[in-house]
Amino acid sequence: MSFPITRHRRLRRTAGIRSLIRETMLTSNDFIYPVFVTHGENVKEEISSLPGVYHYSLDRLREEIEDIVAAGLASVLVFGIPETKDAIGSSAFANDGIVQRAIRSIKEWAPEMVVVADTCLCQFTDHGHCGVVHHDEATGTAVVDNDHSLELLVKTAISQAEAGADIIAPSNMMDGFVAAIREGLDEAGYHEVAIMSYSVKYASAFYGPFREAAHSTPQFGDRKTYQMDPANKREALREADSDVTEGADMLMVKPALAYLDVLAMLKEQFDLPVVAYNVSAEYSMVKAAAANGWLNERAIVLETLTGMKRAGADIIITYHAKDAARWLRGEDLQ
Repeated sequence: MSFPITRHRRLRRTAGIRSLIRETMLTSNDFIYPVFVTHGENVKEEISSLPGVYHYSLDRLREEIEDIVAAGLASVLVFGIPETKDAIGSSAFANDGIVQRAIRSIKEWAPEMVVVADTCLCQFTDHGHCGVVHHDEATGTAVVDNDHSLELLVKTAISQAEAGADIIAPSNMMDGFVAAIREGLDEAGYHEVAIMSYSVKYASAFYGPFREAAHSTPQFGDRKTYQMDPANKREALREADSDVTEGADMLMVKPALAYLDVLAMLKEQFDLPVVAYNVSAEYSMVKAAAANGWLNERAIVLETLTGMKRAGADIIITYHAKDAARWLRGEDLQ
């Protein structure tokens, strides 16, 4: 009987050998955990389409931050739900805005926590779009005014930096947003505050649960004129290249699972850290299937996150972060 010259199974024989040669290592340091902060008192309200994720009022936020730290996580991404909204999203850049207050509090409770601030207007505008909307009387259509929106996004970024944010994460997909925010931060003296650019953000169907969480559903139309067509790949290079030129410190691909090819391409083409956003519907699908007993949640989550890292992600934003961090250190959450 003849045997193959190479026996690949030799290196899979035991758990110890498999661990010894493992190429991709997932750790809790890879994760950023999103938190949703709202107005009111004594609010801890589960988001129906994001089981296990909650809206917190500021007086209940500390318990969540303490749990995040206890899980072994060191980074959060802050989203805010304002008390009032208007056409320009003015509460996004108010010094006493919900995000700004949350940042100050987190930095007081956990000074070493890396605080990332989402920089967009959609949660704060009464129309739900990511910029200022102007109505074109000639065509009867409403359009997002790119350059006017940049002015307000710069004000938002500066107010977040003043509150103590370590990283500004502009998610609006306006043309020139990185350059405008970088210039604004530098002029305000925040040279050390980094920009995590949502460089490649697709007009995706995977954002539904987030829009419930952030109360940011557009009241008319859609975001296809400023977010990318899911069919396009080479366009992602142009978007990312612009952000690199304009001064981005990190490049993001959003969503993650359906765009791992894009993630791998950015990792190959650029030398900046690459971020994957494991978005809300990706999370919710796993939670729904697990609740029905259709899959092993722990195994699926860790395999999925490992796949994102293997594809090139240096950082993963995920609603699974607390559970994944505990699973990685051997805790049984059941």
